[in-house]
Amino acid sequence: MRNGDRTGALPKVAFVLKGYPRLSETFIAQEILALEQRGLDIVIVSLRRPTDHQSHPIHKEIAAPVIYLPEFPAREPTRVARAWWRGRGRTGYRAARNLWLRDLRRDWSLARARSFSQSLVLAHEAPVHLARLHAHFLHTPASVTRYAAMLLDLPWSCSAHAVDIWTTPDWEKREKLAHLDWLVTCTEAGRRHLATLTGDTGRVELVYHGLDFERFPPPVQGARARDGRVESEPAILLSVGRAVEKKGYGCLLGALARLPEHLHWRFIHIGGGPLLPALKRRAEELAIDDRITWLGAQSQDRVIANYRAADLFVLANCVARDGDMDGLPNVIMEAQSQGLACVSTRLSAIPELIEDGVTGVLVPPGEEEPLSTALAGLIGDPALRARLGGAGFERVRENFSHERGADQLARKFGLAKPKSRMRA
Repeated sequence: MRNGDRTGALPKVAFVLKGYPRLSETFIAQEILALEQRGLDIVIVSLRRPTDHQSHPIHKEIAAPVIYLPEFPAREPTRVARAWWRGRGRTGYRAARNLWLRDLRRDWSLARARSFSQSLVLAHEAPVHLARLHAHFLHTPASVTRYAAMLLDLPWSCSAHAVDIWTTPDWEKREKLAHLDWLVTCTEAGRRHLATLTGDTGRVELVYHGLDFERFPPPVQGARARDGRVESEPAILLSVGRAVEKKGYGCLLGALARLPEHLHWRFIHIGGGPLLPALKRRAEELAIDDRITWLGAQSQDRVIANYRAADLFVLANCVARDGDMDGLPNVIMEAQSQGLACVSTRLSAIPELIEDGVTGVLVPPGEEEPLSTALAGLIGDPALRARLGGAGFERVRENFSHERGADQLARKFGLAKPKSRMRA
């Protein structure tokens, strides 16, 4: 316990993130804002500086200050040395250092190698009255958080998502689950997996992210009637997601190339990512590049405008070679909130949102032909798209409001009676 730090002012919670702000992690910003509005005093700790050139409007509403830890400790030797000099006298220093060295021997990586330096800086620069550390993602952010919690003699908790669950070694997940106070995760599939790794069945809880329906109001528009028969009015297919392996864009391009020649369509992709150049080359090889628009990363209002202009949403998720896969992609919820019929894959937690043939269409991951068949059927059947889009809209509105999840989290952080929500 840090004497004097938890009296005289409201306790703070440090949210430890891999990077902030990030366009692809608006769900985290939404959570932070909701908890601030319910009375939680937050400081954001980021392991990296932002790389996106844009931000969402929600980031401007968040009041929490941000501490950027040294992403490359060798570039800030004075800052790290000062933190080490102060940190070596802390009661938990030896235990935290020894744990880090043991972790490093078991699974060396650059991120793990620098994580102890980052935890020292976090412990040194943490504000007074800090009562808890909370990590978003169970891999590197949770490692830094765990070491810092030992240095500061503070409790810590975690929100787990997707890549961190499926690519972190089981031994590491078990140890972190045994050490933290509690963990929430955003899919039932993730909750079941993590619950098998701890004997404490109450330690892992399901909390869906959900959507803020003030930011995603229902669209005011008529039926999406384009059926691909008229060349001048092609059906608009939309996908929103980073160009990374687990999003399945290579498979999706192959499926698009298989569509019948008599169907007229255009495909719009929103998102950045390292595989964009390779995907563009692949589209050229398949001779479909003239039907594709690559918009890159976009602000939230532009994304919503594209949902409303599209006829069909598609996300061909798969399991990457390193085991990474999505949990429950928020973009599917966003698309359904706009009444847009969705096609995705029968993978991970996606069936928790899409019931095949009822609130959307699911196909096997990694298979071009079933995906192409599903797309062709929906392009040519506006009535079916309207039915699936309407059912998806109702399911999202009834079961995936972020208010419910925010109230659950408020209770976890000790806000027993959440304040009524007010827009900043």
